[in-house]
Amino acid sequence: MAFTIKMARAAVEKFNAVIEEKKEYLTDLDSAIGDADHGINMNRGMKRIIDKIQGKDYADFGGLFRDVAMTIMSVVGGSAGPLYGTFFMKLGQKLAGQGEVSVEEFAAAMGDGLSGVMSLGKSAVGDKTMVDAIDPAINALKEHAPEGDAAAWDAAVAAAEGGMKGTIPMLARRGRSSYLGERSIGHQDPGATSSYYLVSCLRDAFAEG
Repeated sequence: MAFTIKMARAAVEKFNAVIEEKKEYLTDLDSAIGDADHGINMNRGMKRIIDKIQGKDYADFGGLFRDVAMTIMSVVGGSAGPLYGTFFMKLGQKLAGQGEVSVEEFAAAMGDGLSGVMSLGKSAVGDKTMVDAIDPAINALKEHAPEGDAAAWDAAVAAAEGGMKGTIPMLARRGRSSYLGERSIGHQDPGATSSYYLVSCLRDAFAEG
């Protein structure tokens, strides 16, 4: 079953709902190693995104993800706005003109988004950032695609969760948390956590059709 523009829109709406629910938890995570505003900022940005896309019809992924990207970049402060904005912008550019794609095609587009994030943030796997949740999710999507789309998405969520939890023992090398040095060890990265939520919302939107 293809991943459709309808599913993408549902995923954005689900992401808004999850961020609303988890905003205090995300902010608590960020208070330990950051500016204590990740949940608040993401919640504000997602609300504005929903306002932006409400009532609009999108013919392709490009239009939807461009609106998501531009809104989050203009509203969300700190590093989260530019990084998430870059991810969604690259995702939309890769899928421009298409209204449905295979899981392999969506994984490739996520790869473009991740490359943009890594270039902007000068980050890599193991630096204790959102990259640590998104990279394994993409790899799982590609690896498990032959087993079927549902299995691939389930594997992606499990991989993203593993990547998120894997940030706990890491030494932060990028972002505000890197200023803490070894004190960053033992804390789960908030960006990896919100990225895990995003992958979960994509999976749930696909599962619900």
